[in-house]
Amino acid sequence: MSVGTAYFGGPDRPAGALRNLLLARVAAVPSGGSIDWVTYYFRDRRLAAELLAAHERGVDLRVTIEGRPRSVLANEGVIRVLEGPLGKRLRVVRLPTDGMPLSKLLRSRLHAKLYCFSHPDPVAIVGSFNPSGDEPEEDPELIQEIGDHDRGHNALVEIHAPELVSSLVRHARSLHASILGPWRRLLPAANRAFERDGVSLHFWPRASAHPIKRYLLGLPAGSRVRLAVSHLSGVSTERMLLRLAVQGIAIEVFTDQTDRRASPALVKKLGEAGIALARVVYDEWVPMHNKFALVEAGADRSVIFGSFNWSRPSQRYNHEIGVIAHDLELFSAFADRWDVLAEQVRVHEGAQ
Repeated sequence: MSVGTAYFGGPDRPAGALRNLLLARVAAVPSGGSIDWVTYYFRDRRLAAELLAAHERGVDLRVTIEGRPRSVLANEGVIRVLEGPLGKRLRVVRLPTDGMPLSKLLRSRLHAKLYCFSHPDPVAIVGSFNPSGDEPEEDPELIQEIGDHDRGHNALVEIHAPELVSSLVRHARSLHASILGPWRRLLPAANRAFERDGVSLHFWPRASAHPIKRYLLGLPAGSRVRLAVSHLSGVSTERMLLRLAVQGIAIEVFTDQTDRRASPALVKKLGEAGIALARVVYDEWVPMHNKFALVEAGADRSVIFGSFNWSRPSQRYNHEIGVIAHDLELFSAFADRWDVLAEQVRVHEGAQ
């Protein structure tokens, strides 16, 4: 039996499919239940209204969102909607160093996406989707900058294994209650994995070695790794992928169409090293925002997913979640999704 269920968004899916999944989960929690909500971008006023309605009917609600994302004012509208009624139930993560020189480069952002619901059955939803769209959309230029995530390629995994759910709820509440920043990497809890049922949960920032890289670099020669990653940059990422190739591991990479998310210099170096790499392109508004990896090592099959990017900020500074799941049903669901991405790559390349 699988520990979770995968859901996907993309231009082949109904617009707002993942947002509507969250909307339905919020609406299903009765008085006396609980919702723990952690995200980076949050602009969806209908979702915000549904969270307020849950609070008013007696749901134990905690909302934790980034106060200074890359598009600095993106969350301000929803913050204004929620801050009065929720009071301390809303945590907007801001740091004393915000606005100082170099603070944008070194800032530890809350980049995790984690949505926990107590009813009708306890679940914790982890993945790449931000509720960053709105209806009606009043700032199309902002959507063009951050991408239309209601139509973009994203994944959410609804985890229902009880001990994993409990661990993720504890993590969400820790993010809500604690002083956040890069110093959290020094805490013992930040450097421990939580492992149950063939699944391991990992959190950032951390002082110990990157657990996903450590896992991939430990694979035997002849393994196959397929990465669908929105952000691809940095010396550390380059070294890891080149080292995997040298170790005899077959690597395929799908990444986003934009140079901002995927460095042209790195894309070129990886291609020259024989790593199969392609950009997923639908149109300029629709991002390939997935963050997953498929691993085949002998008879073992695993899938890696979460919020973390293959970039320096995610690896060194940001608050992130990563999951390694030795779960054949989840692997198969993500492998099917890889095939959807592959079709879009071929369509784009054939049009050139």
